Amino acid sequence: MTATALSRVLPPTYRLRLVESDAISTIGVGEATIPSIRAFNQLVNLDEDEFMRQTQATFKLGIEFVNWGKQGDSYIHGFGVIGRDQVVAKFYQYWLKMYQLGEAPDLEHFSINTVAPRQHKFMRAPKDMPNSPLADISYAFHFDAGLYAKYLRSKAEQQGTQRTEGKIVDTIVRESDGFIEALLMENGERIDGDLFIDCSGLAALLIEKTLKTGYEDWSHWLPADSAIAVPCASAGPLLPYTRSTAHSAGWQWRIPLQHRTGNGHVFSSKFMSADEAQAILLNNLDGEALADPRLIRFTTGKRKKAWNKNCVAIGLSGGFMEPLESTSIHMVQTAIMRLISLFPDQGFNQVDIDTYNAQNDEEYQRIRDFLIMHYKLNTKVGSPFWEYCQNMSVPDDVQKRIDLYRSHGRIFRIGEELFAETSWLQVMHGQGLRAESYHPLVDHRSKEDIAYFLDQVQKTIRKCVDVMPSHAEFIASHCKAM
Repeated sequence: MTATALSRVLPPTYRLRLVESDAISTIGVGEATIPSIRAFNQLVNLDEDEFMRQTQATFKLGIEFVNWGKQGDSYIHGFGVIGRDQVVAKFYQYWLKMYQLGEAPDLEHFSINTVAPRQHKFMRAPKDMPNSPLADISYAFHFDAGLYAKYLRSKAEQQGTQRTEGKIVDTIVRESDGFIEALLMENGERIDGDLFIDCSGLAALLIEKTLKTGYEDWSHWLPADSAIAVPCASAGPLLPYTRSTAHSAGWQWRIPLQHRTGNGHVFSSKFMSADEAQAILLNNLDGEALADPRLIRFTTGKRKKAWNKNCVAIGLSGGFMEPLESTSIHMVQTAIMRLISLFPDQGFNQVDIDTYNAQNDEEYQRIRDFLIMHYKLNTKVGSPFWEYCQNMSVPDDVQKRIDLYRSHGRIFRIGEELFAETSWLQVMHGQGLRAESYHPLVDHRSKEDIAYFLDQVQKTIRKCVDVMPSHAEFIASHCKAM
Protein backbone atom coordinates (compact mmCIF):
# COMPACT_ATOMS: atom_id res chain seq x y z
CA MET A 1 0.00 0.00 0.00
CA THR A 2 2.78 2.44 0.91
CA ALA A 3 4.84 1.77 -2.21
CA THR A 4 1.81 2.08 -4.49
CA ALA A 5 0.60 5.34 -2.93
CA LEU A 6 4.03 7.01 -2.84
CA SER A 7 4.87 5.93 -6.40
CA ARG A 8 1.58 7.52 -7.41
CA VAL A 9 2.14 10.93 -5.77
CA LEU A 10 5.91 11.51 -5.60
CA PRO A 11 7.62 13.30 -8.54
CA PRO A 12 9.82 11.14 -10.79
CA THR A 13 12.96 12.76 -9.27
CA TYR A 14 12.36 10.61 -6.15
CA ARG A 15 13.71 7.05 -6.24
CA LEU A 16 11.50 4.52 -4.45
CA ARG A 17 12.81 1.09 -3.47
CA LEU A 18 10.57 -1.70 -2.18
CA VAL A 19 12.54 -4.30 -0.20
CA GLU A 20 10.65 -7.47 0.72
CA SER A 21 10.97 -11.22 0.84
CA ASP A 22 8.43 -13.76 -0.35
CA ALA A 23 10.05 -16.17 2.12
CA ILE A 24 8.71 -14.14 5.08
CA SER A 25 5.03 -14.73 5.68
CA THR A 26 2.64 -11.88 6.46
CA ILE A 27 -0.08 -11.78 9.09
CA GLY A 28 -2.77 -11.36 6.39
CA VAL A 29 -5.48 -13.99 6.81
CA GLY A 30 -8.32 -12.54 4.77
CA GLU A 31 -8.98 -8.91 5.62
CA ALA A 32 -12.07 -6.91 6.45
CA THR A 33 -12.03 -3.15 5.92
CA ILE A 34 -14.07 -0.01 6.57
CA PRO A 35 -15.43 2.41 3.92
CA SER A 36 -12.35 4.65 3.86
CA ILE A 37 -10.54 1.95 1.85
CA ARG A 38 -12.52 3.11 -1.18
CA ALA A 39 -10.79 6.50 -1.03
CA PHE A 40 -7.39 4.79 -0.98
CA ASN A 41 -8.29 2.61 -3.95
CA GLN A 42 -9.38 5.73 -5.82
CA LEU A 43 -6.11 7.51 -4.92
CA VAL A 44 -4.06 4.71 -6.47
CA ASN A 45 -6.46 4.55 -9.43
CA LEU A 46 -7.89 1.05 -9.00
CA ASP A 47 -10.98 0.07 -10.97
CA GLU A 48 -13.32 -1.27 -8.28
CA ASP A 49 -14.70 -4.23 -10.23
CA GLU A 50 -11.22 -5.28 -11.38
CA PHE A 51 -9.92 -4.94 -7.82
CA MET A 52 -12.79 -7.15 -6.59
CA ARG A 53 -11.99 -9.85 -9.15
CA GLN A 54 -8.23 -9.74 -8.49
CA THR A 55 -8.61 -10.10 -4.71
CA GLN A 56 -11.63 -12.49 -4.50
CA ALA A 57 -13.41 -9.65 -2.70
CA THR A 58 -16.94 -9.31 -1.36
CA PHE A 59 -18.82 -6.27 -0.08
CA LYS A 60 -19.24 -5.31 3.55
CA LEU A 61 -22.07 -3.23 5.04
CA GLY A 62 -21.02 -3.62 8.66
CA ILE A 63 -20.13 -6.03 11.46
CA GLU A 64 -22.50 -8.37 13.26
CA PHE A 65 -21.79 -8.96 16.96
CA VAL A 66 -23.15 -12.29 18.23
CA ASN A 67 -23.37 -13.40 21.89
CA TRP A 68 -21.63 -10.26 23.20
CA GLY A 69 -24.44 -9.95 25.75
CA LYS A 70 -26.63 -12.90 26.59
CA GLN A 71 -26.32 -16.09 24.53
CA GLY A 72 -28.28 -15.56 21.33
CA ASP A 73 -27.96 -11.76 21.33
CA SER A 74 -27.05 -10.16 18.01
CA TYR A 75 -26.69 -6.64 16.66
CA ILE A 76 -25.10 -5.07 13.60
CA HIS A 77 -22.76 -2.10 13.68
CA GLY A 78 -23.60 -0.80 10.23
CA PHE A 79 -21.81 1.82 8.17
CA GLY A 80 -23.47 5.06 7.15
CA VAL A 81 -26.39 7.01 8.56
CA ILE A 82 -29.34 6.10 10.76
CA GLY A 83 -32.69 7.66 9.83
CA ARG A 84 -32.84 11.33 8.93
CA ASP A 85 -31.41 13.89 11.35
CA GLN A 86 -33.70 16.81 12.13
CA VAL A 87 -32.94 20.50 12.66
CA VAL A 88 -33.40 20.37 16.43
CA ALA A 89 -31.90 16.97 17.25
CA LYS A 90 -30.36 13.86 15.73
CA PHE A 91 -32.75 11.20 14.41
CA TYR A 92 -31.77 8.73 17.10
CA GLN A 93 -32.94 11.11 19.83
CA TYR A 94 -36.51 10.89 18.49
CA TRP A 95 -36.13 7.12 18.30
CA LEU A 96 -34.79 7.05 21.88
CA LYS A 97 -37.92 8.75 23.24
CA MET A 98 -40.23 6.23 21.60
CA TYR A 99 -37.96 3.27 22.43
CA GLN A 100 -37.93 4.25 26.07
CA LEU A 101 -41.72 4.35 25.99
CA GLY A 102 -41.76 0.84 24.51
CA GLU A 103 -43.31 2.17 21.28
CA ALA A 104 -40.46 1.78 18.77
CA PRO A 105 -38.57 -1.29 17.53
CA ASP A 106 -34.82 -1.67 17.91
CA LEU A 107 -32.33 0.68 16.32
CA GLU A 108 -31.42 -1.78 13.57
CA HIS A 109 -34.70 -1.11 11.73
CA PHE A 110 -33.77 2.48 10.86
CA SER A 111 -30.71 2.16 8.62
CA ILE A 112 -30.47 0.56 5.20
CA ASN A 113 -26.95 -0.56 6.19
CA THR A 114 -28.40 -2.79 8.92
CA VAL A 115 -31.68 -3.87 7.30
CA ALA A 116 -30.12 -4.95 3.97
CA PRO A 117 -27.45 -7.29 5.43
CA ARG A 118 -30.04 -9.20 7.48
CA GLN A 119 -31.62 -10.14 4.13
CA HIS A 120 -28.22 -10.77 2.45
CA LYS A 121 -28.91 -7.86 0.05
CA PHE A 122 -26.42 -5.47 -1.54
CA MET A 123 -26.09 -2.83 -4.23
CA ARG A 124 -24.00 0.28 -4.72
CA ALA A 125 -25.68 3.60 -3.97
CA PRO A 126 -27.35 4.88 -7.18
CA LYS A 127 -26.18 8.35 -8.23
CA ASP A 128 -29.59 9.44 -9.52
CA MET A 129 -31.59 8.94 -6.28
CA PRO A 130 -30.10 11.44 -3.78
CA ASN A 131 -33.12 11.52 -1.46
CA SER A 132 -33.65 7.77 -1.23
CA PRO A 133 -32.26 5.52 1.55
CA LEU A 134 -30.51 3.72 -1.32
CA ALA A 135 -28.24 6.77 -1.56
CA ASP A 136 -27.19 6.10 2.05
CA ILE A 137 -25.65 2.71 1.26
CA SER A 138 -22.10 2.82 2.63
CA TYR A 139 -19.79 -0.10 2.10
CA ALA A 140 -16.31 -1.51 2.45
CA PHE A 141 -14.78 -4.83 1.37
CA HIS A 142 -13.61 -8.21 2.49
CA PHE A 143 -10.63 -9.37 0.42
CA ASP A 144 -7.67 -11.73 0.38
CA ALA A 145 -4.85 -9.62 1.84
CA GLY A 146 -2.17 -11.62 0.06
CA LEU A 147 -3.83 -11.11 -3.32
CA TYR A 148 -4.32 -7.41 -2.57
CA ALA A 149 -0.60 -7.05 -1.78
CA LYS A 150 0.41 -8.74 -5.05
CA TYR A 151 -2.06 -6.62 -7.00
CA LEU A 152 -0.68 -3.41 -5.47
CA ARG A 153 2.90 -4.57 -5.96
CA SER A 154 2.32 -4.81 -9.70
CA LYS A 155 0.81 -1.30 -9.70
CA ALA A 156 3.79 0.10 -7.77
CA GLU A 157 6.27 -1.47 -10.18
CA GLN A 158 4.32 -0.13 -13.16
CA GLN A 159 4.66 3.32 -11.57
CA GLY A 160 8.46 3.08 -11.31
CA THR A 161 9.07 1.44 -7.95
CA GLN A 162 12.18 -0.76 -7.97
CA ARG A 163 11.46 -3.98 -6.09
CA THR A 164 14.23 -5.94 -4.40
CA GLU A 165 13.56 -9.53 -3.33
CA GLY A 166 15.57 -10.66 -0.34
CA LYS A 167 16.13 -10.58 3.40
CA ILE A 168 17.70 -7.75 5.40
CA VAL A 169 20.50 -9.02 7.66
CA ASP A 170 21.78 -5.74 9.13
CA THR A 171 21.08 -2.04 9.36
CA ILE A 172 23.80 0.62 9.25
CA VAL A 173 23.25 3.64 11.49
CA ARG A 174 25.07 6.98 11.12
CA GLU A 175 27.28 7.64 14.13
CA SER A 176 26.79 11.42 14.03
CA ASP A 177 23.01 11.51 14.60
CA GLY A 178 21.71 7.91 14.85
CA PHE A 179 19.85 8.11 11.53
CA ILE A 180 19.56 4.97 9.42
CA GLU A 181 22.04 5.11 6.56
CA ALA A 182 21.62 1.81 4.73
CA LEU A 183 20.30 -1.76 4.75
CA LEU A 184 22.54 -4.76 4.24
CA MET A 185 20.96 -7.61 2.32
CA GLU A 186 21.55 -11.35 2.68
CA ASN A 187 23.24 -11.42 -0.74
CA GLY A 188 25.72 -8.69 0.34
CA GLU A 189 24.02 -5.76 -1.40
CA ARG A 190 23.96 -2.44 0.43
CA ILE A 191 20.87 -0.28 -0.06
CA ASP A 192 21.33 3.38 0.93
CA GLY A 193 18.43 5.77 1.47
CA ASP A 194 17.32 9.08 2.93
CA LEU A 195 13.91 8.05 4.32
CA PHE A 196 13.17 4.52 5.53
CA ILE A 197 9.62 3.26 5.96
CA ASP A 198 9.30 0.24 8.24
CA CYS A 199 6.55 -2.07 6.98
CA SER A 200 8.08 -5.16 8.58
CA GLY A 201 5.01 -5.90 10.70
CA LEU A 202 5.32 -7.20 14.26
CA ALA A 203 9.09 -7.70 13.71
CA ALA A 204 9.51 -3.87 13.71
CA LEU A 205 12.93 -4.40 12.15
CA LEU A 206 13.92 -0.73 11.82
CA ILE A 207 11.74 1.27 14.23
CA GLU A 208 12.39 -1.01 17.22
CA LYS A 209 15.21 -3.49 16.63
CA THR A 210 17.43 -0.78 15.16
CA LEU A 211 16.22 2.50 16.71
CA LYS A 212 14.95 1.12 20.07
CA THR A 213 11.91 3.42 19.96
CA GLY A 214 9.89 1.76 22.74
CA TYR A 215 6.29 0.54 22.98
CA GLU A 216 3.17 1.48 24.96
CA ASP A 217 1.44 -1.68 26.18
CA TRP A 218 -2.38 -1.39 26.35
CA SER A 219 -3.12 -5.02 27.18
CA HIS A 220 -4.55 -4.09 30.61
CA TRP A 221 -7.48 -2.52 28.70
CA LEU A 222 -7.47 -4.88 25.70
CA PRO A 223 -6.37 -8.18 27.24
CA ALA A 224 -6.62 -10.43 24.16
CA ASP A 225 -3.04 -11.26 23.14
CA SER A 226 -3.36 -14.19 20.73
CA ALA A 227 -5.24 -15.35 17.67
CA ILE A 228 -5.66 -18.66 15.85
CA ALA A 229 -6.42 -18.18 12.14
CA VAL A 230 -7.65 -20.67 9.54
CA PRO A 231 -9.52 -20.42 6.21
CA CYS A 232 -12.41 -22.76 5.47
CA ALA A 233 -14.65 -23.68 2.56
CA SER A 234 -17.58 -21.36 1.89
CA ALA A 235 -21.00 -22.41 3.11
CA GLY A 236 -24.45 -20.85 3.26
CA PRO A 237 -25.49 -17.53 1.69
CA LEU A 238 -22.78 -14.99 0.83
CA LEU A 239 -23.16 -12.49 3.68
CA PRO A 240 -22.36 -8.79 3.12
CA TYR A 241 -20.93 -8.32 6.60
CA THR A 242 -18.20 -9.49 8.95
CA ARG A 243 -19.27 -11.52 11.98
CA SER A 244 -17.76 -11.36 15.46
CA THR A 245 -18.97 -14.12 17.81
CA ALA A 246 -18.04 -13.96 21.49
CA HIS A 247 -16.61 -17.07 23.14
CA SER A 248 -15.58 -17.69 26.75
CA ALA A 249 -12.27 -15.78 26.60
CA GLY A 250 -12.44 -13.78 23.38
CA TRP A 251 -14.22 -13.77 20.05
CA GLN A 252 -14.23 -15.37 16.61
CA TRP A 253 -14.13 -13.52 13.30
CA ARG A 254 -15.81 -14.69 10.12
CA ILE A 255 -14.89 -12.94 6.85
CA PRO A 256 -16.64 -14.23 3.70
CA LEU A 257 -14.64 -14.05 0.46
CA GLN A 258 -15.69 -15.24 -3.00
CA HIS A 259 -13.54 -18.39 -2.89
CA ARG A 260 -13.43 -19.18 0.85
CA THR A 261 -14.19 -17.88 4.34
CA GLY A 262 -11.54 -16.39 6.62
CA ASN A 263 -11.83 -17.32 10.30
CA GLY A 264 -9.94 -16.56 13.46
CA HIS A 265 -10.28 -16.81 17.22
CA VAL A 266 -8.90 -13.84 19.17
CA PHE A 267 -8.37 -14.76 22.82
CA SER A 268 -6.46 -14.00 26.01
CA SER A 269 -3.75 -16.52 26.87
CA LYS A 270 -4.20 -15.64 30.55
CA PHE A 271 -7.72 -17.10 30.44
CA MET A 272 -7.45 -19.82 27.77
CA SER A 273 -4.81 -22.12 26.31
CA ALA A 274 -3.99 -22.09 22.60
CA ASP A 275 -5.14 -25.71 22.29
CA GLU A 276 -8.54 -24.86 23.76
CA ALA A 277 -8.84 -21.77 21.56
CA GLN A 278 -8.01 -23.82 18.47
CA ALA A 279 -10.57 -26.48 19.36
CA ILE A 280 -13.28 -23.85 19.79
CA LEU A 281 -12.43 -22.31 16.42
CA LEU A 282 -12.36 -25.61 14.52
CA ASN A 283 -15.67 -26.65 16.07
CA ASN A 284 -17.31 -23.43 14.88
CA LEU A 285 -16.31 -23.34 11.21
CA ASP A 286 -18.96 -23.25 8.48
CA GLY A 287 -17.08 -25.62 6.23
CA GLU A 288 -13.97 -27.80 5.91
CA ALA A 289 -10.69 -26.20 7.07
CA LEU A 290 -8.48 -25.43 4.06
CA ALA A 291 -5.14 -25.09 5.89
CA ASP A 292 -3.50 -25.81 9.22
CA PRO A 293 -4.49 -23.33 11.94
CA ARG A 294 -1.88 -20.63 12.58
CA LEU A 295 -1.12 -19.06 15.98
CA ILE A 296 -0.38 -15.33 16.12
CA ARG A 297 0.85 -13.63 19.31
CA PHE A 298 0.56 -9.87 19.82
CA THR A 299 0.54 -7.09 22.39
CA THR A 300 -2.10 -4.43 21.87
CA GLY A 301 -0.59 -0.96 21.93
CA LYS A 302 1.55 1.37 19.87
CA ARG A 303 5.13 2.45 19.28
CA LYS A 304 6.11 5.45 21.44
CA LYS A 305 7.02 7.27 18.24
CA ALA A 306 5.67 6.22 14.86
CA TRP A 307 8.28 8.50 13.24
CA ASN A 308 11.74 8.38 14.79
CA LYS A 309 14.69 10.14 13.13
CA ASN A 310 14.46 9.19 9.42
CA CYS A 311 12.26 6.11 9.92
CA VAL A 312 8.45 5.95 9.77
CA ALA A 313 6.64 2.83 10.99
CA ILE A 314 3.53 2.02 8.98
CA GLY A 315 1.21 -0.87 9.75
CA LEU A 316 1.90 -3.40 12.49
CA SER A 317 5.46 -2.16 12.99
CA GLY A 318 3.84 0.97 14.46
CA GLY A 319 1.34 -0.75 16.73
CA PHE A 320 -1.35 -3.38 17.01
CA MET A 321 -5.06 -2.79 17.44
CA GLU A 322 -6.91 -6.10 17.55
CA PRO A 323 -9.16 -6.59 14.47
CA LEU A 324 -12.49 -6.20 16.29
CA GLU A 325 -13.59 -3.21 14.15
CA SER A 326 -11.46 -3.88 11.04
CA THR A 327 -9.25 -0.84 11.56
CA SER A 328 -5.85 -2.33 10.64
CA ILE A 329 -5.81 -1.46 6.93
CA HIS A 330 -7.45 1.90 7.63
CA MET A 331 -4.55 2.76 9.94
CA VAL A 332 -2.06 1.87 7.21
CA GLN A 333 -3.98 4.19 4.92
CA THR A 334 -4.09 7.14 7.34
CA ALA A 335 -0.38 6.72 8.14
CA ILE A 336 0.41 6.93 4.41
CA MET A 337 -1.75 10.04 3.95
CA ARG A 338 -0.23 11.64 7.07
CA LEU A 339 3.26 10.96 5.69
CA ILE A 340 2.34 12.50 2.34
CA SER A 341 0.96 15.62 4.05
CA LEU A 342 4.11 15.98 6.22
CA PHE A 343 6.60 14.61 3.69
CA PRO A 344 10.12 15.69 4.70
CA ASP A 345 13.01 17.22 2.88
CA GLN A 346 16.51 15.99 3.72
CA GLY A 347 16.60 18.34 6.70
CA PHE A 348 13.97 16.30 8.60
CA ASN A 349 12.51 19.22 10.55
CA GLN A 350 11.58 18.06 14.04
CA VAL A 351 8.31 20.00 14.17
CA ASP A 352 7.03 17.98 11.20
CA ILE A 353 8.00 14.73 12.92
CA ASP A 354 6.41 15.82 16.21
CA THR A 355 3.18 16.79 14.41
CA TYR A 356 3.05 13.40 12.69
CA ASN A 357 3.54 11.60 15.99
CA ALA A 358 0.93 13.69 17.81
CA GLN A 359 -1.69 12.98 15.13
CA ASN A 360 -0.77 9.30 15.11
CA ASP A 361 -1.07 9.07 18.90
CA GLU A 362 -4.48 10.73 18.84
CA GLU A 363 -5.78 8.32 16.20
CA TYR A 364 -4.54 5.26 18.08
CA GLN A 365 -6.04 6.42 21.38
CA ARG A 366 -9.48 7.10 19.93
CA ILE A 367 -9.63 3.73 18.17
CA ARG A 368 -8.36 2.09 21.37
CA ASP A 369 -11.20 3.73 23.33
CA PHE A 370 -13.80 2.50 20.83
CA LEU A 371 -12.51 -1.07 21.16
CA ILE A 372 -12.40 -0.83 24.95
CA MET A 373 -16.08 0.18 24.93
CA HIS A 374 -17.07 -3.20 23.43
CA TYR A 375 -15.38 -5.08 26.24
CA LYS A 376 -16.30 -2.79 29.12
CA LEU A 377 -20.03 -2.88 28.31
CA ASN A 378 -20.36 -6.65 27.86
CA THR A 379 -23.03 -8.26 30.05
CA LYS A 380 -21.83 -11.87 29.95
CA VAL A 381 -22.16 -13.89 33.15
CA GLY A 382 -19.95 -16.64 34.55
CA SER A 383 -16.78 -16.00 32.49
CA PRO A 384 -13.62 -14.79 34.30
CA PHE A 385 -12.38 -13.08 31.12
CA TRP A 386 -15.58 -11.12 30.47
CA GLU A 387 -16.02 -10.30 34.15
CA TYR A 388 -12.47 -8.89 34.19
CA CYS A 389 -13.45 -6.66 31.26
CA GLN A 390 -16.66 -5.52 32.97
CA ASN A 391 -14.80 -4.56 36.14
CA MET A 392 -11.62 -3.05 34.70
CA SER A 393 -10.97 0.67 35.07
CA VAL A 394 -11.03 2.45 31.70
CA PRO A 395 -9.55 5.72 30.37
CA ASP A 396 -11.42 8.82 31.56
CA ASP A 397 -12.68 9.61 28.05
CA VAL A 398 -14.35 6.20 27.81
CA GLN A 399 -16.09 6.60 31.17
CA LYS A 400 -17.25 10.13 30.25
CA ARG A 401 -18.80 8.83 27.02
CA ILE A 402 -20.63 6.10 28.95
CA ASP A 403 -21.90 8.58 31.54
CA LEU A 404 -22.94 11.14 28.92
CA TYR A 405 -24.92 8.58 26.92
CA ARG A 406 -26.52 7.08 30.01
CA SER A 407 -27.79 10.52 31.05
CA HIS A 408 -29.63 11.78 27.94
CA GLY A 409 -28.32 9.63 25.11
CA ARG A 410 -25.84 12.28 24.03
CA ILE A 411 -22.79 11.42 21.92
CA PHE A 412 -20.02 13.78 20.84
CA ARG A 413 -16.98 12.95 18.75
CA ILE A 414 -13.56 14.06 19.94
CA GLY A 415 -11.58 16.00 17.33
CA GLU A 416 -11.20 14.18 14.03
CA GLU A 417 -11.60 10.69 15.44
CA LEU A 418 -12.45 7.86 13.07
CA PHE A 419 -15.77 6.60 14.39
CA ALA A 420 -18.92 8.64 13.86
CA GLU A 421 -21.66 9.23 16.44
CA THR A 422 -23.75 6.50 14.81
CA SER A 423 -20.94 3.99 15.40
CA TRP A 424 -20.69 4.83 19.10
CA LEU A 425 -24.50 4.69 19.31
CA GLN A 426 -24.82 1.26 17.71
CA VAL A 427 -22.10 -0.28 19.87
CA MET A 428 -23.22 1.29 23.16
CA HIS A 429 -26.85 0.36 22.56
CA GLY A 430 -25.96 -3.02 21.07
CA GLN A 431 -23.79 -3.86 24.10
CA GLY A 432 -26.68 -3.11 26.42
CA LEU A 433 -26.01 0.44 27.64
CA ARG A 434 -29.34 2.22 28.03
CA ALA A 435 -29.95 5.95 28.10
CA GLU A 436 -32.12 7.01 31.03
CA SER A 437 -33.65 9.90 29.11
CA TYR A 438 -33.35 11.74 25.77
CA HIS A 439 -32.70 15.22 24.40
CA PRO A 440 -35.45 17.39 25.98
CA LEU A 441 -35.97 19.44 22.79
CA VAL A 442 -37.37 16.31 21.13
CA ASP A 443 -40.58 17.07 23.08
CA HIS A 444 -41.34 20.00 20.77
CA ARG A 445 -42.95 17.41 18.49
CA SER A 446 -45.94 15.39 19.59
CA LYS A 447 -45.59 11.70 20.32
CA GLU A 448 -47.98 10.94 17.44
CA ASP A 449 -45.91 13.00 15.02
CA ILE A 450 -42.68 11.24 16.05
CA ALA A 451 -44.34 7.82 15.77
CA TYR A 452 -45.50 8.64 12.23
CA PHE A 453 -42.01 9.93 11.34
CA LEU A 454 -40.32 6.74 12.57
CA ASP A 455 -42.87 4.55 10.82
CA GLN A 456 -42.28 6.31 7.49
CA VAL A 457 -38.52 5.88 7.79
CA GLN A 458 -38.95 2.15 8.46
CA LYS A 459 -41.38 1.62 5.58
CA THR A 460 -39.20 3.50 3.10
CA ILE A 461 -36.10 1.50 4.03
CA ARG A 462 -38.01 -1.80 3.75
CA LYS A 463 -39.29 -0.89 0.28
CA CYS A 464 -35.76 -0.03 -0.86
CA VAL A 465 -34.30 -3.27 0.48
CA ASP A 466 -37.06 -5.26 -1.24
CA VAL A 467 -35.84 -4.13 -4.66
CA MET A 468 -32.14 -4.76 -3.98
CA PRO A 469 -30.46 -7.85 -5.45
CA SER A 470 -28.82 -10.39 -3.18
CA HIS A 471 -25.15 -9.89 -2.38
CA ALA A 472 -24.25 -13.00 -4.41
CA GLU A 473 -26.35 -11.82 -7.40
CA PHE A 474 -24.68 -8.40 -7.39
CA ILE A 475 -21.18 -9.89 -7.35
CA ALA A 476 -22.11 -12.39 -10.08
CA SER A 477 -23.31 -9.52 -12.29
CA HIS A 478 -20.46 -7.06 -11.70
CA CYS A 479 -17.23 -8.42 -10.28
CA LYS A 480 -17.09 -12.21 -9.95
CA ALA A 481 -13.56 -13.60 -9.86
CA MET A 482 -12.67 -15.89 -12.74
